[in-house]
Amino acid sequence: MLFGFAAYGIWGLFPLYFDALKPASPWEILAHRILWTLLFCVILLAVLRDFAWLRPLLRRPRLMAGITVAAVVIAVNWVLYVTAVTSGNTSEAALGYFLNPLVTVALGVVVLGERLRVLQWVAVGIGLVAGIYLAVAGGRVPVMALALAFSFAIYSLTKKKVGASLQAVQGLTLETVILAPVAAGILIVISNRGGLAFGAHGASHTWLLVGSGVATAVPLLLFAAAARRIPLVSIGLIQFITPVMQLLVAVVLLDEVMSTERWIGFGIVWVALIVLSVDSILAMRRARRRAAASRATIPATIPAAIPADDCPR
Repeated sequence: MLFGFAAYGIWGLFPLYFDALKPASPWEILAHRILWTLLFCVILLAVLRDFAWLRPLLRRPRLMAGITVAAVVIAVNWVLYVTAVTSGNTSEAALGYFLNPLVTVALGVVVLGERLRVLQWVAVGIGLVAGIYLAVAGGRVPVMALALAFSFAIYSLTKKKVGASLQAVQGLTLETVILAPVAAGILIVISNRGGLAFGAHGASHTWLLVGSGVATAVPLLLFAAAARRIPLVSIGLIQFITPVMQLLVAVVLLDEVMSTERWIGFGIVWVALIVLSVDSILAMRRARRRAAASRATIPATIPAAIPADDCPR
C-alpha cells in the first residue's frame, strides 16, 4: 500500500514539477523526459545485469509492434499533460485523469467485448452526463481532458495486450528506445530555431530537466511493486489520489480559477467514480465469498479406518 501511495502521490505532484520547467516548451520537456528516462533505465538495467531478455524479444515482431504503439500513445499523453500544466490548465488535466477509469471501462466493452455489471453501466452513464454538461455549461468540449483520458486508457489497453511479458523497467526502456530518435530530432529542431531552454536558465533549471528521467521512472517502478503485492481493486481506489492532488495543486498553489460550472461538472464525475468504486468493492467481496464457498464444498480426504486385525503389532 505504501508503494501505491508513493507512486500516485508523486504523480499528483507532477504539475508543480512541470510548471517549474517553464520556459521550456512542452515539446522540449517531452524530449528531455524521453532521453533522460532512457539513460536512467539503462543504468538501472546495467546495475541489475538484466539484459538477457533483449535478444529473444527482438525475434518477436508482433510484440515489438505493440510496444511501438504503446510508446507513441504514451508520448502523446506526456506532451498533452505538459501542455496542459504549462498553459495554466492543470485542472483540466485533473479532469482527464478523473475520467480515465470510466473511459477504460468503456474501451473494455468496445474493444475487448467485456460485459459490464449494472453499477458499471450506471457509472459510465453518469460520466457521459458529466461530459455533456461540461461541454454545454463551459461552451466547449473539454478536448484536453478527453484526449488525456483516452490516450492513457489506450496505453493501458495496449500494455495489457502486449506488455504482460515484460517488467516495468524493461517496458519503459523499450518505449524510450523507440522514442529516442524522435526526441533527439525535436531537440535539434528547437536548437536550430534558437529556442532551446536547456542550459539557458540556470543550473537548477538544467538539473530539473535532467531529473525528469528519474521523476518519470521512479513512480512507475513503485506502481509496479504495488501492483504485484495488493489487489487490483485497491490499486483502482488509490489511483484517485493523483487527480485529487492535481486539482488541489491547480487551485491552491498554481492559482487556477475554477468556475461554478466546472465544480459542478467535477462533482458529477466524482459521483460516477464513487459508483464505480462501490461496484469494484462489491465484486471483490463476491469473488471472495465464492472462493470461500468453493473451498468449503471440497470434501476432505479421510483415510479409511484400518481393521483391528490388520493393525501392525
